Amino acid sequence: MQNSEAMALSATLLAVAGELTRRIHEGVVARGFEGVRPVHGFAFLRLAPGGATVTELAGHLGVTKQAASQLVEELVRSGYVERRPHPDDARARLVVLTEAGWACTRAAEEAAAEVVRGWGDALGEQGVRGLSDSLLRIAPDGPVRPAW
Repeated sequence: MQNSEAMALSATLLAVAGELTRRIHEGVVARGFEGVRPVHGFAFLRLAPGGATVTELAGHLGVTKQAASQLVEELVRSGYVERRPHPDDARARLVVLTEAGWACTRAAEEAAAEVVRGWGDALGEQGVRGLSDSLLRIAPDGPVRPAW
């Protein structure tokens, strides 16, 4: 593959990722969730399994602990997360999704499904499955985080 072709493919993948993020966010807002930003969705991905400390969230997002603390404070004020005592470390606090946070996460899943269903119109069901298989083979291990 020529450099110019590789650059075009890279630009296309970045455009698709940006469009997907934008459309999921719009879907979440359309479902009535106020005060959320796309970065919140990336945080919810880390918090959804069972919570995380601010330090773990910072590592997941690729930001400083201070930036993660500010994000958590914003989400606490919005009612999407709460701090709880850490079950294994008395010095730490666990940040977990509230019911509103879980509802917002479900809204994001619904919005993502709508976007992917739309890809089926352009690629067909088999094309979407092939795209998914191909991307899974090259996707990096590790957290899904915003491209700061």
